[in-house]
Amino acid sequence: MILAHLTQAIHPTSLAFFQEQTVGFSPLDLWNNMGTLAKCVVLVLFIMSIWSLAVIIDRWLYFSAARKQSREFAPRVAGALKEGKLDEAVKVADRNKKSHLAEVVTAGLQEFRNYGSGGAVTEDQIESSKRALERAEAIVHAKLKRGLGGLATIGSTAPFIGLFGTVVGILNAFRQIATQKTSGIGAVAGGISEALVTTAFGLLVAIPAVMTFNYFTNKVEAFDVEMDNSSSELIDYFLKQGIRR
Repeated sequence: MILAHLTQAIHPTSLAFFQEQTVGFSPLDLWNNMGTLAKCVVLVLFIMSIWSLAVIIDRWLYFSAARKQSREFAPRVAGALKEGKLDEAVKVADRNKKSHLAEVVTAGLQEFRNYGSGGAVTEDQIESSKRALERAEAIVHAKLKRGLGGLATIGSTAPFIGLFGTVVGILNAFRQIATQKTSGIGAVAGGISEALVTTAFGLLVAIPAVMTFNYFTNKVEAFDVEMDNSSSELIDYFLKQGIRR
């Protein structure tokens, strides 16, 4: 009898926590449970994810084409220069416009060819070619880094934007508790789910952006070394040509 009375007394209040309106966890349900501000946060993160994906695809294609054409360009232009065919070397470079090495070498070869008049190679001619190579390296370096600043910005700010959504979701959960005068799971589920979704989405956007930014930055540094080496070898070639003449 005592246990029966205790069960009847406890039953309504103990189950009230679980008898609140259930909240779905499908993407559509989570979206419908979000407040206006949290939806704005998700939209901002979605735009950032699209932007970072576009940059990743663009840089991947650009770097792949540069690597492929540079591997084809290097032996051909080296062979042409060994045979003293300066015009042929320029034509080879023109056929590999996506190669980072071709852009730099073309600038040096054209400056060397246009500066001289077919006589002896002068020191001013070599210095002018060297400056042309340096300018070309700076231009190509800027092309290689295009879009990487955006990736870095997205990778560093997306978690904080998601954290802002988390704070908004927690505040909404407390507001729902105060409005409904109950602490049941249904009163806070919407706000808690809103907070967790924005946090997870922020991390989902930031992690690939940071990883690919580091990967592409290492690629740019490797390309810079290759361009420096090519410029140095080309200047050595010009110096040797001057000695021979």
